[in-house]
Amino acid sequence: MAIAEVQYSSEVEAVDALAQAYQDLRNEIGKVIVGQDEVVKSVLISLFSNGHSLLVGVPGLAKTLLVSTISDVLDLEFKRIQFTPDLMPSDIIGSEILDEDRHFKFNHGPLFGNIVLADEINRTPPKTQAALLEAMQERSVTVSGVRHLLPEPFFVLATQNPIEQEGTYPLPEAQLDRFMFNIPLTYPTYEEEIKVVKETTSDHSPELGNILTGAQIKYFQTLIRKIPIADNVLEYAVEIANKTRPQSGMATDKVKQFITWGAGPRASQYLVLGAKCHAVISGKYSPDIEDVRAVAKNVLRHRIVRNYKAEAEGITNDALVETLF
Repeated sequence: MAIAEVQYSSEVEAVDALAQAYQDLRNEIGKVIVGQDEVVKSVLISLFSNGHSLLVGVPGLAKTLLVSTISDVLDLEFKRIQFTPDLMPSDIIGSEILDEDRHFKFNHGPLFGNIVLADEINRTPPKTQAALLEAMQERSVTVSGVRHLLPEPFFVLATQNPIEQEGTYPLPEAQLDRFMFNIPLTYPTYEEEIKVVKETTSDHSPELGNILTGAQIKYFQTLIRKIPIADNVLEYAVEIANKTRPQSGMATDKVKQFITWGAGPRASQYLVLGAKCHAVISGKYSPDIEDVRAVAKNVLRHRIVRNYKAEAEGITNDALVETLF
């Protein structure tokens, strides 16, 4: 059931409405996506926090289906870009063309949408990956010296196959840092896979309703920033980010031993925003330390660079993030 577009009488009522909208979205998405509860939760948190998400997993885990399903339950314009080795930046952003009056006009590329699916983003060279940098940070693109604003809300959901597979290019660190969350997808359980196969090999075709409009999403994104946070919780989030930096006085022994580069200030910002949103959808009006911890792995796992010793000993980014707590 769609939420009526109304002005809420108080911020408390608005927070309750956001929590209800989250539950409605989960229920609607659950008609198509089996399992993957934490993945869906993380994607929605990043959406309400006005951040972008990178979904990482082997082919066949319904990454693309998840993104298209989310677009179906939101009243937003959805665009899909299939990244390939021969894709050029102009194929994403758009280009200037000469019209019938012999005037140049800008022809919008598929990047001009509300929800943009960057499918298999690591299958295209860094030159084309970099075309997303300005769009993800500034919500605009510049062509021939002219700045073009992207529609709002603007949300990039990228999928990535593991780097070890052939035909892939590692994403530049600057590109990775633009993503609020790095969300891993795992294989479904035996029971979940039975349900998936049963539903996808029959004529079952659930109808999805629109839960939120673009205006409501923008309202909730602004609301998240207004959520109060205690000084000790904010300081804890900044401390967690600082602990990932080997050069910091807060760095743990394991960080100094196994990490080359740590997370930057953007990680602290996303830890706070993610914690605020996690608190709201959990029925709270202010985040606590547990909310920071709940989003920490998704925020930090792609922002720390392990050294050769960590790779040789098989120590993962997630394991290193765990040591920060």
